[in-house]
Amino acid sequence: MLYQFKYKIIALGIAIATLSSCKSTSVSSKGGKGVVLQSQNYKHYVDYFNTMEDENLKFAIPNDSSWAWMEKNIPLFECPQQNFEEIYYYRWWTARKHIKETPQGYAITEFLVDRSYADKYNLIACAVGHHINEFRWVHDPKYIEQDVKIWYRGNEGKPMNKLYKFSSWTADALYNSYLVNKDEKFLLDMYPDMITDYAVWEKDRQRKDGLFWQHDVKDGMEESLSGGRKVQNARPTINSYMYGNAMAIAEMASLKGDKEVEAKFKVKADVLQELVETKLWNSKSEFFETFTQKDTLAEVREAIGFIPWYFNLPTKNKGFEKAWLQVKDENGFSAPFGLTTAERRSPRFRTHGTGTCEWDGAIWPFATSQTLTAMANVLNNYSQNEVSNEDYFKQMNLYVESQYYRGRPYIGEYLDETTGYWLMGDRERSRYYNHSTFNDLMITGLVGLRPRADEKIEVNPLIPQDKWDWFCLDSVLYHGNIITILWDKTGEKYGKGKGFRIFKNGKEIAVSEKLERLISK
Repeated sequence: MLYQFKYKIIALGIAIATLSSCKSTSVSSKGGKGVVLQSQNYKHYVDYFNTMEDENLKFAIPNDSSWAWMEKNIPLFECPQQNFEEIYYYRWWTARKHIKETPQGYAITEFLVDRSYADKYNLIACAVGHHINEFRWVHDPKYIEQDVKIWYRGNEGKPMNKLYKFSSWTADALYNSYLVNKDEKFLLDMYPDMITDYAVWEKDRQRKDGLFWQHDVKDGMEESLSGGRKVQNARPTINSYMYGNAMAIAEMASLKGDKEVEAKFKVKADVLQELVETKLWNSKSEFFETFTQKDTLAEVREAIGFIPWYFNLPTKNKGFEKAWLQVKDENGFSAPFGLTTAERRSPRFRTHGTGTCEWDGAIWPFATSQTLTAMANVLNNYSQNEVSNEDYFKQMNLYVESQYYRGRPYIGEYLDETTGYWLMGDRERSRYYNHSTFNDLMITGLVGLRPRADEKIEVNPLIPQDKWDWFCLDSVLYHGNIITILWDKTGEKYGKGKGFRIFKNGKEIAVSEKLERLISK
């Protein structure tokens, strides 16, 4: 009852606060104000988060400095569905906990507590791609840029010792970060490292047929249904990652004017695309599956089969989109608390026990992030009827609902698909686990700001037309400008008129009467 009463008070506070937020304010490069929203209206979330713990571990930005950091660095967001809003600010609050100051600059950790298998500074390479994609929306780029440089040059100018302990889509993530901040200097500074990185994977993990193999544990996905900790399978994960990395390096080479390298990596990407489509696609199950070391398909659907779309790998109009029917099938991946990591119809689903990081069906935010990023790409870039905005919103809603434990916001390692119970939620190591994205999904998927290389601003919200009467994403630093995106069904919420609007540095640049794709000139 006290918990419900607290949220009634919060909801009332939001209603009162957002009435005042309708007044337009000037753009501030120092944060705190957007065009429409005022940061002080959301400080109460952080005040509450700070009371939820004893803060036994403190790093570069402790709780008492968390709001000041967030006010300067994050886009502001509000909507009528309070749990979306709360988890949005919660995930920024937890992300900054992982910023660690080292003798070589800032680093981003995965666990707050020390892990025996981590590299220097307690760094683990598994989720670096997620870290880059989430932190690309932070106004100050130094945190993620210094983290990446530590990974690739922090060992006396060489890569960290354990950089290659896990598969990686770092080059792809760096190029995606460039699409937000247009920092060509940093991207091209990392360009030689990415070429070297690709060559290391080719030497260590490429099969004679051109596919890449990986142990499931080195994908960060141990105890899977298709493999094992020592089995050398050609998985959709690493092969999609390497395709994405090849495409990204080709784009970097184009920026550099290095036509030979650009052509070379486009060929690498083309070869991988054909191999994934011909060897990993199971025409019987209509799904991308693991190709085993025995050169047979694993004959089980796993969430990793959606990862090719994370990189827009599958060729359009060849029927591959049929795989997405499985996200709506309760015998497939659809569960009460989100998307499972293996199909529920499998007789081996959830048979590996609990407590040893099993990827045999339970829900992992790491995978949810990948699948929802991939689904947003399908909805934006493919002509298909298998999934819709309603399906995307449903899964985002479940993702939000899953991020609570014992009545409070929480993000951990993995959870039960039917009860929502965090399977290692009481373990200290699992608190604030930095192993997934959420706010990148909110910005690029739900609200729909689609980063691109040119100066056009494209927004395609995946929010169903009649789901919310209003929402606003403000103070988004994009290509050096402050972008504001708002929807106001009646025109009364923000006083800017009815409809869907995009502002650039406070100036309206696109408008529509309904929620739809807008591209400004």
